[in-house]
Amino acid sequence: MSAEQIRAAIRDVPDFPKPGIIFKDITPILSDPTLFKATIDILTEQVRAAAVTKLAAIDARGFLFAGAIADRLDIGMVPIRKQGKLPYQTYEQSYDLEYGTATLAVHRDAFEAGERVAVIDDLLATGGTALATAQLIEQCGASVATMLFVVELAFLNGRDKLPGYTVFAPVVY
Repeated sequence: MSAEQIRAAIRDVPDFPKPGIIFKDITPILSDPTLFKATIDILTEQVRAAAVTKLAAIDARGFLFAGAIADRLDIGMVPIRKQGKLPYQTYEQSYDLEYGTATLAVHRDAFEAGERVAVIDDLLATGGTALATAQLIEQCGASVATMLFVVELAFLNGRDKLPGYTVFAPVVY
């Protein structure tokens, strides 16, 4: 199964979540076990090559991919959640996204100093979410070894906000 077959399954949803946005819907990948497995296979190889000790999964679709990868590689997974969703002491980081602003949080003890972490999410758009996640990881004393996305919207220049970070996405628009 190739990245092109994964790309072919992604559907465009116009005017979601607001007028003028064309949302890249990955749910057809999730509902097809062959496509989902192929996507996990591709991302798992990137994580393995980065030799990380933990995954940082971005709320919420990043959880779907990171959980499967963490299980395959027998490594830990840390949820990066929206503000107010974690029960313990947190670090928080606000950021801009394609259609508004938001704040992410991580438990203060989620990563140990010196740990190498892979960031996982479904989509790289403007880069704000990924950058905020990296900042949270670094606040905990860990480092970002790689950032992985299923889809990258290259026309939004998200990589420009992530200089110095390794970024991978099998599907690029």
